[in-house]
Amino acid sequence: MKIEEIRAKWDRFYADADEEPEPAAVLGENAHLLPDGGTALDLACGLGGNALFLARRGFEVSAWDISPVAIARLSARSNLLDLNVDAKVRDVETDPFPQPGFDVIVVSRFLARPLAGAIIDSLRPGGLLFYQTYIRDKPTASGPSNPDYLLGENELLAMFDRLKLVFYREEARIGDLGLGNRNEAFLVGRLPVDGSKRIDALSPANGKGFSL
Repeated sequence: MKIEEIRAKWDRFYADADEEPEPAAVLGENAHLLPDGGTALDLACGLGGNALFLARRGFEVSAWDISPVAIARLSARSNLLDLNVDAKVRDVETDPFPQPGFDVIVVSRFLARPLAGAIIDSLRPGGLLFYQTYIRDKPTASGPSNPDYLLGENELLAMFDRLKLVFYREEARIGDLGLGNRNEAFLVGRLPVDGSKRIDALSPANGKGFSL
């Protein structure tokens, strides 16, 4: 799909959205891990639930999305609320990231595997990544069906193995499917201050799992 088609698809989606934007669960449920302010990025921000949440907590927030409609709506909302959000139309898969630039990065329901290294490099030492998106072993039809946009088992750990693991959740189909967060994987990771590698997260294919 061409970039113009992708942009038009999301413009239509966000033009019709009428719900109040909310922060991703991985951010809202782990907000106690946030530092006391700093710079933050809401990557592929949509209507900016994460951006608004972080701005309310005193962060200087950048918010990027491919959809001009989403960015216009977020800009209008942040201005109305007098919140510090710099919202920009940006194709994050082609535009370079600042390196390093952010104390906090949040990614929700967006998966572009080649960007993992750039995301890590855009964190300041000690910076936190909050990431959640859909998994292939999800028990419901929620989210995308194309496996290219779904995480394999423990794949998020492998993608961000340069970070110190702070929090991880991937329940999939284990136990009572009526309880828990089943469709997505959730990760909070921290870039070590000294830049050393802190997780040896290996590919699920090798059967060795990961170790701290």
